[in-house]
Amino acid sequence: MSTAQQPDPRDRPARLAVGVVGAGRVGPALAASLQLAGHRPVAVSGVSDASRRRAGLLLPDVPLVPPAEVLRRADLVLLTVPDDALPGLVEGLAETGAVRPGQLLVHTSGRYGAKVLDPALRAGALPLALHPAMTFTGTPVDVQRLAGCSFGVTAPDGLRTAAEALVIEMGGEPEWIAEESRPLYHAALALGANHLVTLVAQSMELLRAAGVEAPDRMLGPLLGAALDNALRSGDAALTGPVARGDAGTVAAHVAQLREHAPQTVAGYLAMARATADRALAHGLLKPELAEDLLGVLAGNPHGAASGPGGPGPHGAEGDAG
Repeated sequence: MSTAQQPDPRDRPARLAVGVVGAGRVGPALAASLQLAGHRPVAVSGVSDASRRRAGLLLPDVPLVPPAEVLRRADLVLLTVPDDALPGLVEGLAETGAVRPGQLLVHTSGRYGAKVLDPALRAGALPLALHPAMTFTGTPVDVQRLAGCSFGVTAPDGLRTAAEALVIEMGGEPEWIAEESRPLYHAALALGANHLVTLVAQSMELLRAAGVEAPDRMLGPLLGAALDNALRSGDAALTGPVARGDAGTVAAHVAQLREHAPQTVAGYLAMARATADRALAHGLLKPELAEDLLGVLAGNPHGAASGPGGPGPHGAEGDAG
């Protein structure tokens, strides 16, 4: 956690006029954080009704204007649009002359580094890639969550100090990501966060089907402990039937999922195989128990898969122990 103190805007005048292009869940929250640090939001662009509501909630009294007008009014522009829309937006703003020399142009895409801003750089803008490693709701709670949030930062060497300062003013912690590593960095975050939401939602659906009235209450302490253990200990935190090599239990899981929630089977098998691989590699899953388990995961409900050499040492009875 950063020990840097948040600046009090009463101690000095606002320094930068801030604009937001794309009033999704991220942009208004970042602009509101910069406002707390003493900067001055001056313009927002948003098309949908939801975007306009978010802007009104987080940036009240800040006018909604077209993107080109945002750039005309702002010293620091946050480009907070979907990844696929970012290159075209940057090219269009540069080609129409909307970009001003010396203007700080910041995008928040995890996928891209600073090079996607090259058209604006050629027009004299100062390019920064600042990606908050956080999930956003589009509500004021997002501003609070930025405290201690890591930002994946990519910027030219001459702008490193400016990038660090902006992240710290938003309450975050800068983490430098090389330009060529941005897609891998973003894939890692998506694997951990986006897929987690899918897994939790599926788990709650299955618990409801099993008769649990409050699946969120049941899962909260369990998932909180699992996450804490994983962050502290990595693979050493693996538990459950796959890590133990309980092939019979896993086979029962698969059978129940095929009957009650067939759409979850592929994901269960994929994650179970990945878990088995990691448990084996770290000595948690005993090799003598792994064969029956891997047989179940390969589609043999009775355990060990038959290969060219015939059944494994446990035969086809699936007695994984």
